Amino acid sequence: MTTKWNATPKNDRFDPDESQKAMKAVVTAGNGGYDTLECREVSIPAIKPGEVLLQVLAAGVNNTEINTRVGWYSSSVNTGTEDAATSEEQLVSEKADGGWNETTPFPFIQGTDCCGRIVAVAPGGDESTIGSRVLVRACMRQSGFASMDNIWMGSDFDGAFAQFVKVPATEVFAVNCDWSDAELATIPCAYGTAENMVQRSGVCKGEHVLVAGASGGVGSAVVQLAKRRGATVTAIAGKAKMEQVLSLGADRVIDRNEDIVDSLGENTVDVVIDNVAGPAFGSMLRVLKRGKRYVSSGAIGGPLVTLDMRNFYLKDLTLIGCTAWDEPVFPNLISYIERGELRPIVAKSFPLEQISDAQREFLEKKHVGNFVLIPPPLDD
Repeated sequence: MTTKWNATPKNDRFDPDESQKAMKAVVTAGNGGYDTLECREVSIPAIKPGEVLLQVLAAGVNNTEINTRVGWYSSSVNTGTEDAATSEEQLVSEKADGGWNETTPFPFIQGTDCCGRIVAVAPGGDESTIGSRVLVRACMRQSGFASMDNIWMGSDFDGAFAQFVKVPATEVFAVNCDWSDAELATIPCAYGTAENMVQRSGVCKGEHVLVAGASGGVGSAVVQLAKRRGATVTAIAGKAKMEQVLSLGADRVIDRNEDIVDSLGENTVDVVIDNVAGPAFGSMLRVLKRGKRYVSSGAIGGPLVTLDMRNFYLKDLTLIGCTAWDEPVFPNLISYIERGELRPIVAKSFPLEQISDAQREFLEKKHVGNFVLIPPPLDD
């Protein structure tokens, strides 16, 4: 289904100034279902000192946009992301604590992943960068990398589900490669999150890493990033996706319906990288060797888990939460791309105005890799 653009602004915040050209964007009006995704014309953002304006070439689709729209980050939600997104009861009221940091700034433009081209810089900016194809570091540490305080493009302020987006000049990274725009748009959120977990948990050569949800955007990135560090990777995926996950470099793939303790045995894994959580959480700790590490940046299978404290403290385990990206993460990713050490996985592309179709299909979890949205041409 293709949505026609609505040229009538519905909120003063997005009223186009008569002196500005309008752009097409998807504005998320508030917590709720797909009817909150409004395709319409809004003002092209005006840049301030220290900012650049990007033409969005492609924008990735992630769990986080759906989670933010449905208010999944609220403590009142205790189901997995798919259930929360399809539950009418969950979507009835706006959730003040449903954002990543403060209250979600509805109405606003979502879109965490951006491959774009610099088309303007603010006065005093580096005009030589105009025309560069760039990726945006979506997780921004405004207080510096000594602080864990962070804000996210597309969750805390307007993002890439539009023809243009403005961002701090410090958060754009030129990339020189032969990848398509859609391929590059799969990188920021999924691969940044994956690299952050792999790095912070200290994955190193010879270690055995268990990756849950290995067919998803983050999981498939973790498989590649752990392998490039010389780890042995066991992945968990649905039976229909096992061959594709093996092709990414996994040494072994376990069906997600198998009991991982029966399959691997207790005390056999050095690092568990788990963005699924839910009922399998306890088993993840049982397969870890004494003194080893569990790391997570998500809970698509359910945020509430059962923790047997004896497995935690008697085995001297380290549990690591990952949201704020560490300073080396994004520069590392750019270097991996330019050296040909990563493989992009575009499962499917959609026109931007088909965002509802893309998110519905995304939630079916039948794909491997990432979905990408392509904004309309500027003359459309």
